[in-house]
Amino acid sequence: MTGFVTLTAAGAIDATYRVGALRRGTFTRADSYTREVSGKGVNVSAALSAGGADTAAVVVLGADDVRFARCGLTAPLLRIVEVPGATRVNTSIIDADGATTKVNAPTPPLSAEAWDATIAALRAELASRTAPWLVISGSLPELAGTGRLVGLDAVRAVARESGARVAVDTSGAALDAVLADPAGVDLLTPNAEELSAAVGRPLGSLGDVVAAAREVIARGVGTVVASLGADGLVAVTADRAVFARADAPVVANTAGAGDAALAGFLLGFTRDSAASAAPLAAAAASAAEWGAHAVAHASTLVSGRPHGIRALVDAEPDLTRVLTPEGEA
Repeated sequence: MTGFVTLTAAGAIDATYRVGALRRGTFTRADSYTREVSGKGVNVSAALSAGGADTAAVVVLGADDVRFARCGLTAPLLRIVEVPGATRVNTSIIDADGATTKVNAPTPPLSAEAWDATIAALRAELASRTAPWLVISGSLPELAGTGRLVGLDAVRAVARESGARVAVDTSGAALDAVLADPAGVDLLTPNAEELSAAVGRPLGSLGDVVAAAREVIARGVGTVVASLGADGLVAVTADRAVFARADAPVVANTAGAGDAALAGFLLGFTRDSAASAAPLAAAAASAAEWGAHAVAHASTLVSGRPHGIRALVDAEPDLTRVLTPEGEA
Protein backbone atom coordinates (compact mmCIF):
# COMPACT_ATOMS: atom_id res chain seq x y z
CA MET A 1 0.00 0.00 0.00
CA THR A 2 1.22 3.49 -0.86
CA GLY A 3 2.13 5.61 2.15
CA PHE A 4 1.78 9.36 2.48
CA VAL A 5 3.93 11.75 4.49
CA THR A 6 2.76 15.35 4.80
CA LEU A 7 4.90 18.34 5.70
CA THR A 8 3.41 21.27 7.61
CA ALA A 9 6.32 23.61 8.27
CA ALA A 10 3.99 26.17 9.87
CA GLY A 11 1.61 24.24 12.11
CA ALA A 12 -1.44 25.92 13.59
CA ILE A 13 -4.20 25.72 16.12
CA ASP A 14 -7.54 26.18 14.37
CA ALA A 15 -10.04 28.13 16.47
CA THR A 16 -13.60 28.05 15.10
CA TYR A 17 -16.34 30.34 16.40
CA ARG A 18 -19.99 29.96 15.40
CA VAL A 19 -22.13 33.07 15.64
CA GLY A 20 -25.64 34.07 14.65
CA ALA A 21 -24.41 37.07 12.71
CA LEU A 22 -21.10 38.85 12.28
CA ARG A 23 -21.22 42.64 12.18
CA ARG A 24 -18.05 44.65 11.87
CA GLY A 25 -17.25 46.86 14.85
CA THR A 26 -19.78 45.29 17.25
CA PHE A 27 -19.65 42.89 20.20
CA THR A 28 -20.57 39.31 19.28
CA ARG A 29 -21.08 36.38 21.65
CA ALA A 30 -20.22 33.04 20.02
CA ASP A 31 -22.74 30.23 20.12
CA SER A 32 -19.95 27.64 20.15
CA TYR A 33 -16.18 27.36 20.02
CA THR A 34 -13.82 24.54 19.03
CA ARG A 35 -10.04 24.28 19.00
CA GLU A 36 -7.95 21.68 17.16
CA VAL A 37 -4.43 21.10 15.89
CA SER A 38 -4.35 21.92 12.22
CA GLY A 39 -2.22 23.22 9.40
CA LYS A 40 -2.79 22.10 5.84
CA GLY A 41 -0.63 19.00 5.93
CA VAL A 42 -2.30 17.83 9.15
CA ASN A 43 -5.68 18.29 7.47
CA VAL A 44 -4.52 16.27 4.45
CA SER A 45 -3.24 13.46 6.67
CA ALA A 46 -6.49 13.42 8.64
CA ALA A 47 -8.48 12.94 5.42
CA LEU A 48 -6.05 10.33 4.10
CA SER A 49 -6.34 8.43 7.36
CA ALA A 50 -10.14 8.66 7.20
CA GLY A 51 -9.85 7.11 3.76
CA GLY A 52 -7.87 4.18 5.14
CA ALA A 53 -4.40 5.25 3.96
CA ASP A 54 -1.12 4.92 5.82
CA THR A 55 -0.03 8.46 6.63
CA ALA A 56 2.07 10.55 8.98
CA ALA A 57 2.04 14.33 9.42
CA VAL A 58 5.38 15.98 10.11
CA VAL A 59 4.37 19.27 11.72
CA VAL A 60 6.18 22.12 13.47
CA LEU A 61 4.37 23.12 16.68
CA GLY A 62 5.14 25.46 19.58
CA ALA A 63 6.14 23.76 22.82
CA ASP A 64 3.26 25.44 24.67
CA ASP A 65 0.75 23.42 22.65
CA VAL A 66 2.43 20.03 22.34
CA ARG A 67 0.55 18.52 25.26
CA PHE A 68 -2.75 19.64 23.72
CA ALA A 69 -1.71 18.16 20.35
CA ARG A 70 -0.91 14.81 21.90
CA CYS A 71 -4.39 14.58 23.39
CA GLY A 72 -6.28 15.28 20.17
CA LEU A 73 -7.91 12.95 17.65
CA THR A 74 -5.02 13.37 15.20
CA ALA A 75 -2.34 12.56 17.79
CA PRO A 76 -1.46 9.14 16.29
CA LEU A 77 -0.72 10.82 12.94
CA LEU A 78 1.51 13.61 14.22
CA ARG A 79 5.29 13.61 14.07
CA ILE A 80 5.92 16.80 16.01
CA VAL A 81 8.94 19.03 15.57
CA GLU A 82 8.90 21.12 18.73
CA VAL A 83 9.95 24.77 18.74
CA PRO A 84 9.88 27.30 21.62
CA GLY A 85 6.74 29.27 22.43
CA ALA A 86 3.14 29.04 21.29
CA THR A 87 1.73 27.76 18.01
CA ARG A 88 0.09 30.34 15.77
CA VAL A 89 -3.72 30.44 15.86
CA ASN A 90 -5.88 30.55 12.75
CA THR A 91 -9.42 31.77 13.42
CA SER A 92 -12.62 30.94 11.53
CA ILE A 93 -15.90 32.70 12.27
CA ILE A 94 -18.95 30.99 10.78
CA ASP A 95 -22.31 32.75 10.77
CA ALA A 96 -25.81 31.30 10.62
CA ASP A 97 -25.84 31.50 6.81
CA GLY A 98 -22.73 29.31 6.63
CA ALA A 99 -20.39 32.09 5.49
CA THR A 100 -16.86 31.68 6.83
CA THR A 101 -14.65 34.61 7.77
CA LYS A 102 -11.07 33.45 8.29
CA VAL A 103 -8.10 35.25 9.85
CA ASN A 104 -4.77 33.43 9.86
CA ALA A 105 -1.95 34.44 12.18
CA PRO A 106 1.39 35.31 10.57
CA THR A 107 3.84 32.48 10.07
CA PRO A 108 6.70 32.67 12.61
CA PRO A 109 10.30 32.19 11.44
CA LEU A 110 11.98 28.84 11.90
CA SER A 111 15.52 28.34 13.19
CA ALA A 112 18.08 26.44 11.14
CA GLU A 113 18.14 23.76 13.87
CA ALA A 114 14.37 23.32 13.73
CA TRP A 115 14.42 23.09 9.92
CA ASP A 116 17.17 20.43 10.12
CA ALA A 117 15.03 18.50 12.62
CA THR A 118 12.07 18.77 10.24
CA ILE A 119 14.11 17.35 7.35
CA ALA A 120 15.31 14.51 9.60
CA ALA A 121 11.70 13.67 10.56
CA LEU A 122 10.69 13.62 6.90
CA ARG A 123 13.61 11.33 6.03
CA ALA A 124 12.67 8.87 8.78
CA GLU A 125 8.99 8.72 7.83
CA LEU A 126 9.63 8.39 4.09
CA ALA A 127 12.26 5.70 4.61
CA SER A 128 9.73 3.53 6.45
CA ARG A 129 7.31 3.45 3.49
CA THR A 130 7.33 1.86 0.05
CA ALA A 131 6.81 4.13 -2.99
CA PRO A 132 5.58 6.99 -0.80
CA TRP A 133 4.09 10.37 -1.63
CA LEU A 134 5.44 13.48 0.07
CA VAL A 135 2.84 16.23 0.38
CA ILE A 136 4.18 19.73 1.05
CA SER A 137 1.27 21.78 2.36
CA GLY A 138 0.65 25.30 3.57
CA SER A 139 2.84 28.29 4.24
CA LEU A 140 6.60 28.05 4.39
CA PRO A 141 8.27 30.03 7.20
CA GLU A 142 11.27 32.27 6.89
CA LEU A 143 14.59 30.86 8.01
CA ALA A 144 15.33 32.91 11.12
CA GLY A 145 17.76 35.75 10.60
CA THR A 146 17.93 35.42 6.81
CA GLY A 147 14.80 37.17 5.53
CA ARG A 148 14.17 34.34 3.07
CA LEU A 149 11.95 31.27 3.09
CA VAL A 150 13.27 27.90 4.18
CA GLY A 151 14.59 26.21 1.06
CA LEU A 152 12.84 23.24 -0.51
CA ASP A 153 16.04 21.83 -1.99
CA ALA A 154 16.59 19.69 1.09
CA VAL A 155 12.99 18.46 0.96
CA ARG A 156 13.35 17.48 -2.68
CA ALA A 157 16.62 15.73 -1.93
CA VAL A 158 14.94 13.63 0.76
CA ALA A 159 12.13 12.80 -1.67
CA ARG A 160 14.65 11.64 -4.28
CA GLU A 161 16.46 9.50 -1.71
CA SER A 162 13.26 7.65 -0.84
CA GLY A 163 11.82 7.50 -4.35
CA ALA A 164 8.87 9.60 -3.22
CA ARG A 165 6.51 11.42 -5.55
CA VAL A 166 5.89 15.03 -4.54
CA ALA A 167 2.64 16.98 -4.26
CA VAL A 168 2.67 20.70 -3.40
CA ASP A 169 -0.19 22.82 -2.08
CA THR A 170 1.08 26.25 -1.09
CA SER A 171 0.60 29.90 -1.97
CA GLY A 172 2.24 33.32 -2.03
CA ALA A 173 6.02 33.51 -2.06
CA ALA A 174 6.35 29.75 -1.50
CA LEU A 175 4.26 29.02 -4.60
CA ASP A 176 6.29 31.55 -6.58
CA ALA A 177 9.46 29.71 -5.57
CA VAL A 178 8.04 26.36 -6.65
CA LEU A 179 6.85 27.76 -9.98
CA ALA A 180 10.28 29.25 -10.61
CA ASP A 181 11.89 25.84 -10.11
CA PRO A 182 9.29 23.05 -10.25
CA ALA A 183 11.76 20.20 -10.74
CA GLY A 184 10.54 17.04 -9.03
CA VAL A 185 6.96 18.24 -8.47
CA ASP A 186 4.51 15.58 -9.62
CA LEU A 187 1.31 17.31 -8.52
CA LEU A 188 0.49 20.98 -7.93
CA THR A 189 -2.88 22.19 -6.60
CA PRO A 190 -3.40 25.95 -7.07
CA ASN A 191 -6.78 27.66 -7.02
CA ALA A 192 -7.91 29.68 -10.03
CA GLU A 193 -6.65 32.95 -8.55
CA GLU A 194 -3.18 31.51 -7.87
CA LEU A 195 -3.05 29.98 -11.33
CA SER A 196 -4.03 33.33 -12.84
CA ALA A 197 -1.18 35.03 -10.98
CA ALA A 198 1.24 32.34 -12.13
CA VAL A 199 0.58 33.06 -15.82
CA GLY A 200 -0.06 36.78 -15.42
CA ARG A 201 -3.53 37.02 -16.94
CA PRO A 202 -7.18 36.64 -15.90
CA LEU A 203 -8.87 33.27 -16.32
CA GLY A 204 -12.50 33.70 -17.27
CA SER A 205 -13.32 30.30 -18.75
CA LEU A 206 -12.54 26.65 -18.19
CA GLY A 207 -10.41 26.75 -21.33
CA ASP A 208 -8.37 29.61 -19.87
CA VAL A 209 -7.70 27.52 -16.76
CA VAL A 210 -6.66 24.47 -18.77
CA ALA A 211 -4.32 26.57 -20.94
CA ALA A 212 -2.75 28.16 -17.86
CA ALA A 213 -2.34 24.77 -16.18
CA ARG A 214 -0.52 23.47 -19.26
CA GLU A 215 1.85 26.43 -19.16
CA VAL A 216 2.77 25.36 -15.62
CA ILE A 217 3.07 21.73 -16.72
CA ALA A 218 5.45 22.81 -19.47
CA ARG A 219 7.77 24.12 -16.74
CA GLY A 220 8.14 20.57 -15.39
CA VAL A 221 5.08 19.80 -13.21
CA GLY A 222 3.37 16.46 -13.85
CA THR A 223 -0.29 17.22 -13.07
CA VAL A 224 -2.14 20.37 -12.05
CA VAL A 225 -5.41 20.15 -10.13
CA ALA A 226 -6.99 23.60 -10.12
CA SER A 227 -9.74 24.42 -7.64
CA LEU A 228 -12.48 26.54 -9.19
CA GLY A 229 -14.47 27.33 -6.05
CA ALA A 230 -18.20 26.95 -6.60
CA ASP A 231 -17.55 25.63 -10.11
CA GLY A 232 -15.69 22.51 -8.96
CA LEU A 233 -12.19 21.54 -10.05
CA VAL A 234 -10.24 20.54 -13.14
CA ALA A 235 -7.40 18.03 -13.28
CA VAL A 236 -4.97 18.71 -16.11
CA THR A 237 -2.05 16.85 -17.65
CA ALA A 238 -0.14 17.62 -20.83
CA ASP A 239 -2.77 15.82 -22.90
CA ARG A 240 -5.86 15.40 -20.70
CA ALA A 241 -8.29 17.65 -18.84
CA VAL A 242 -11.06 16.33 -16.59
CA PHE A 243 -13.69 18.48 -14.88
CA ALA A 244 -15.38 17.31 -11.67
CA ARG A 245 -17.92 18.79 -9.29
CA ALA A 246 -19.80 17.50 -6.25
CA ASP A 247 -22.46 19.15 -4.10
CA ALA A 248 -22.16 19.07 -0.33
CA PRO A 249 -25.31 17.96 1.52
CA VAL A 250 -24.91 21.01 3.75
CA VAL A 251 -22.39 23.85 4.00
CA ALA A 252 -21.07 23.76 7.56
CA ASN A 253 -17.46 24.96 7.26
CA THR A 254 -15.46 25.67 4.10
CA ALA A 255 -12.09 25.69 5.90
CA GLY A 256 -10.07 22.61 5.00
CA ALA A 257 -12.08 21.70 1.91
CA GLY A 258 -9.08 22.10 -0.39
CA ASP A 259 -6.96 19.89 1.87
CA ALA A 260 -9.59 17.15 1.80
CA ALA A 261 -9.85 17.46 -1.97
CA LEU A 262 -6.09 16.97 -2.30
CA ALA A 263 -6.31 13.89 -0.08
CA GLY A 264 -9.22 12.63 -2.18
CA PHE A 265 -7.25 13.07 -5.39
CA LEU A 266 -4.31 11.12 -3.95
CA LEU A 267 -6.60 8.38 -2.65
CA GLY A 268 -8.30 8.12 -6.02
CA PHE A 269 -5.07 8.28 -7.98
CA THR A 270 -3.25 5.62 -5.97
CA ARG A 271 -6.09 3.26 -5.16
CA ASP A 272 -9.24 3.60 -7.25
CA SER A 273 -7.34 4.51 -10.40
CA ALA A 274 -5.37 1.28 -10.35
CA ALA A 275 -8.46 -0.56 -11.56
CA SER A 276 -9.84 2.27 -13.67
CA ALA A 277 -9.66 2.72 -17.42
CA ALA A 278 -9.69 6.49 -16.81
CA PRO A 279 -7.37 7.12 -13.84
CA LEU A 280 -7.40 10.92 -14.06
CA ALA A 281 -11.21 10.94 -14.06
CA ALA A 282 -11.33 8.59 -11.07
CA ALA A 283 -8.92 10.78 -9.13
CA ALA A 284 -10.77 14.00 -10.04
CA ALA A 285 -14.09 12.49 -8.96
CA SER A 286 -12.58 11.40 -5.66
CA ALA A 287 -11.15 14.89 -5.09
CA ALA A 288 -14.53 16.56 -5.68
CA GLU A 289 -16.32 14.12 -3.39
CA TRP A 290 -13.85 14.54 -0.53
CA GLY A 291 -13.97 18.31 -0.90
CA ALA A 292 -17.77 18.29 -0.64
CA HIS A 293 -17.51 15.89 2.30
CA ALA A 294 -15.24 18.36 4.11
CA VAL A 295 -17.57 21.31 3.54
CA ALA A 296 -20.32 19.40 5.35
CA HIS A 297 -18.09 18.99 8.45
CA ALA A 298 -18.35 21.46 11.31
CA SER A 299 -14.63 21.08 12.06
CA THR A 300 -11.61 21.65 9.83
CA LEU A 301 -10.60 17.99 10.14
CA VAL A 302 -12.75 15.40 8.39
CA SER A 303 -13.73 12.02 9.75
CA GLY A 304 -15.02 9.02 7.85
CA ARG A 305 -15.39 8.64 4.10
CA PRO A 306 -17.84 10.49 1.86
CA HIS A 307 -21.23 8.76 1.85
CA GLY A 308 -24.03 9.63 -0.52
CA ILE A 309 -21.88 12.20 -2.37
CA ARG A 310 -21.29 11.51 -6.06
CA ALA A 311 -19.29 13.74 -8.34
CA LEU A 312 -20.34 14.80 -11.79
CA VAL A 313 -17.36 14.14 -14.05
CA ASP A 314 -16.75 15.34 -17.58
CA ALA A 315 -13.72 13.83 -19.32
CA GLU A 316 -14.30 16.08 -22.33
CA PRO A 317 -15.39 19.34 -20.69
CA ASP A 318 -16.76 22.36 -22.50
CA LEU A 319 -13.75 24.66 -22.50
CA THR A 320 -15.92 27.68 -23.35
CA ARG A 321 -17.72 27.41 -20.01
CA VAL A 322 -17.58 30.74 -18.18
CA LEU A 323 -16.42 30.54 -14.57
CA THR A 324 -18.45 31.94 -11.70
CA PRO A 325 -16.91 35.27 -10.57
CA GLU A 326 -15.07 35.05 -7.25
CA GLY A 327 -17.37 35.68 -4.29
CA GLU A 328 -20.50 34.45 -6.06
CA ALA A 329 -22.09 31.05 -5.58
